[in-house]
Amino acid sequence: MCALSFDEIREDLKSRLKPTRYDHTISVMFTAASLAMCYHEDVSKALTAGLLHDCTKSLSNEEHLRLVERESAPLSDSERANEKLLHAVTGPIYARDVYGCSDPDILNAIRFHTTGRAGMSMLEKIIYIADYIEPLRQPLPNIENVRQLAFKDIDQCVAKVSAACLDYLKQINSVIEPKTIETYEYYSKKEENECQN
Repeated sequence: MCALSFDEIREDLKSRLKPTRYDHTISVMFTAASLAMCYHEDVSKALTAGLLHDCTKSLSNEEHLRLVERESAPLSDSERANEKLLHAVTGPIYARDVYGCSDPDILNAIRFHTTGRAGMSMLEKIIYIADYIEPLRQPLPNIENVRQLAFKDIDQCVAKVSAACLDYLKQINSVIEPKTIETYEYYSKKEENECQN
């Protein structure tokens, strides 16, 4: 999956990320592994994607933009306007170039862990949810119910998490990335359709 070993990646991240960010990373990694076992997904892929999901969080805004320009990576107006979204764009590039990660499912899980997208793979959904529910996260509204739902119906959980993200972004008058809206609409509709059948 990656040219560097799991331990080498972990040690490198430990040296570069702030301690709280590193702790969050490890917590997401183990939460992702638990969800992978629940949904019969590849556990080693979940561990790797969880470990790498915030791998560029320590980069400056200028470093993110340089990586994006070097790669000619697609960047939406909202991603350009909100620097908190840039690490999801540069993360897969860094994971590929620095850690030698070539698995497209892992790279996509890193890419869409903040916004989600319509029609995510199981691994993408796992990392999206693990980032939100990991146990070290600051308490979020209704988090215990969301954590339970994550292990019962991951699609319904994606609908709930994306709805909560949209509510929060509206409350703080933040720019909303269209992929976040698409995620909510896709998984809410999927939930409605399943309830009708």
